[in-house]
Amino acid sequence: MLITCLNKSTRLVHSIVTVHYQPRSSWVFCASLNSWALAMKKASSSASPLQALHLYSQLQRQYHPVDSFSILFALKSCTHVFHGINIIRHLHAHLFKLGFGANTYVATSLLHAYAIQHFHDARILFDEMPSRNAVTWNVMITGFSRQGDVRNACTFFDDMPLRDLGSWSAMIAGYMNNACWREGLALFRKMAGDNLLKPDQMILCTVLSGCGLIGSAGLLLGKSVHGFATKIEWELNVEVSTCLMDLYLKHGLLSNAFFMFNMVRDCNVVTWTTLICGAAQNGYGKEALLIFEKMMKSGEKPNELTFTGILTACVQAGMVEEGRRYFRMLDEFGLRPRIQHYGCMIDLFGKAGLLGDAYEVISTMPLEPNVVIWSSFLSSCKLHRQFKMAEKVIDQVMRMVQPQNDGGVYSLISDLYVLNGKWTEAERLRKYMCNHVRKVRGSSCVTSGVL
Repeated sequence: MLITCLNKSTRLVHSIVTVHYQPRSSWVFCASLNSWALAMKKASSSASPLQALHLYSQLQRQYHPVDSFSILFALKSCTHVFHGINIIRHLHAHLFKLGFGANTYVATSLLHAYAIQHFHDARILFDEMPSRNAVTWNVMITGFSRQGDVRNACTFFDDMPLRDLGSWSAMIAGYMNNACWREGLALFRKMAGDNLLKPDQMILCTVLSGCGLIGSAGLLLGKSVHGFATKIEWELNVEVSTCLMDLYLKHGLLSNAFFMFNMVRDCNVVTWTTLICGAAQNGYGKEALLIFEKMMKSGEKPNELTFTGILTACVQAGMVEEGRRYFRMLDEFGLRPRIQHYGCMIDLFGKAGLLGDAYEVISTMPLEPNVVIWSSFLSSCKLHRQFKMAEKVIDQVMRMVQPQNDGGVYSLISDLYVLNGKWTEAERLRKYMCNHVRKVRGSSCVTSGVL
C-alpha cells in the first residue's frame, strides 16, 4: 500500500507500508487500518495539515472502514487550517452518521476543534454532549480564556464534578494570560496548599511567565515559586529553568540568570536565546556576543530570534562591523532576514552616523519598510542633523503614517523642519497635527508591590 503524505518540510514523501494479503486474516485488516491512521497522524502534524484531510477523503473513497483514530487526526488537522470551520462542520455531520457521536473521545476532539475555530459552536456542542469527562471541561475553560471571558471560565471550573491537573493548569493559565495576576496566583497557592494535586512543570512555567510581567512584586513571587520548587526537591527541567532565567533577566538580575543557566543540563536554542536577548536588553552587548560564541561552540544552531538578540547587542555596544558579520551569518544558517533584523541594522548604522548605509538597507530590503523602520531612520537623521538625508524619505513617510496612530512621527518630522530652519513647513505640519493628529500621552506605571 502506497500512502502519500507531507513531511515537515512540506515536500511529498512516500510512506510505503507492505501488507501481505491473506484471506480471512484479521491482522491484515488491522495493519491496513493502522497504516492509514499512521499516515494521517504524520500529515496532521506536518506543515501542510490539509494532506491529512486528503488522506481521510481517500480512505472513504476506497471504502475502508473508519476508526476513531482516523477521525481524531482529521479533526486535529482542521485546527491548523485557516477558516476550517466549514470542514469541521462537514466532519461533524459525517462522524454523526457513522455512529461516533456518542464516543466521548471523538466528541471531545470535535469540541476542541470547534473551540479553536468557532467557539460559539463549541458551546452548543458542549450542551448537547451526553457524557463529559475532565478533558471536555478543560477544553471549555481554555476556550473561554482565549475569548477573554475569564468569568465564564471560572464558572465552568467551579462547576466541574471532578478536577484533574489539567483543569487547574487551564484555569491558572486563563487568569495569567488575561492579566488577572491576583486571581491566578491565589489559585496557584490554593492548589499548592491543598496538597491534593502536585503542580507540574507546565503550571510553574505559566506562573513564572506571569510573574515576569508584574514588576517588583512579580520578582518576589517568582522567587517564592523558585523556592517552592526547590523545597519539594524538584529537578527543574529546561523549560522551567528558562522561565526563571527570563524572570530574572527582566528584572536585571543577570547573576541569578547565569546561575540558572549553569544549572541547566541540556540547553536548547530557547535557553541560549533567552540569555543572549536578556543580556542585550540590559545593556551588556559584549557579554551577549560572548554567550553567542559559546553557543556556536556547543553546536546549538541559532534561530531568527537569536540573531535578533545578537544584532540588538551590536546596536547597544555600537559594534558596526560585528553587526555586518552577524547579519551575513543569517544566510549561512539558512535563515531569511526578517523585518526586525533589517530594523536592527538600520538602527545600528543610524546611531553610528552611517546614514548612507542605513538608507541603502531600506532601499534594497525585500520587505516593505514599516513605521518603526522610518522612525528609526528619521531619529538618526535628527541625532546627526542630516536633514538632506531625511528629506529623501519624508514624502514617502507622510504617505504611510496614520494620524490616529503615528503622532510621534509627525512630531519628529516637524522637529527636523525646525532644525533645518524651514519654519513654514514646520508651522504647516503643526497646524495639521492640531486638527487631525492625536498624539498618545506618555505615561508611566509604578507597581505597588501588593497583590
